[in-house]
Amino acid sequence: MAAPSVSKLETPENTATPSPQLGRSAINEIHTSEQSGVPLNTPWTFYLDKSTPGTSAAEYAACLRKLYTVSTVQGFWSVYNNIPTVNKLGSRYSYHLMRHERRPVWEDPYNCNGGNWRMKCHKWDTQKVWQELLLAAIGEHLSDFLAEGDEISGISVSMRERDDIVTIWNTKSQLSEKSDILVKVKELVPDVNFTAAFYKAFQTHQAFEGHSK
Repeated sequence: MAAPSVSKLETPENTATPSPQLGRSAINEIHTSEQSGVPLNTPWTFYLDKSTPGTSAAEYAACLRKLYTVSTVQGFWSVYNNIPTVNKLGSRYSYHLMRHERRPVWEDPYNCNGGNWRMKCHKWDTQKVWQELLLAAIGEHLSDFLAEGDEISGISVSMRERDDIVTIWNTKSQLSEKSDILVKVKELVPDVNFTAAFYKAFQTHQAFEGHSK
């Protein structure tokens, strides 16, 4: 998948933090790309957020910003190239790419029985890992490494003061042990050394506010 040349998202002056809104010219460009592009298997939605320790799920969801939903390869690249790269994001900011318009909230019905693979990587590797996982997700290349009946819900990248965090969301935590997702990740970025890599079900988090099923 080759990335077309496009303009960048307008950002506030003197800050590394992006505006949560795409500019008018960028939206027009994305809309044009969506009209005639190669269809993806499912639509995917870009989100932006800034996490604050101690906030509730409702407070977090209220601060979540939807950027755009894409349904074509060209639309994906238009959004990707019109938002700041991850190394321009401030600490505690995150990008998410979620299947359909599912929100990156643990307690949402589509997510509450799932979990994610959480990988910590050095900042110099974050952009590469993020892009490779995005392409693998929209191309459905991760699905073959899941257990039958499971599904990839999304991909997230979270900027931290030290090592950044990249996560892969799935819908059924009970099937995670039958998955080879981390094997696939290593195939995608063989030169990257993660400082930690593990899986955790959302319902096992102390901060989970949903109901076990």
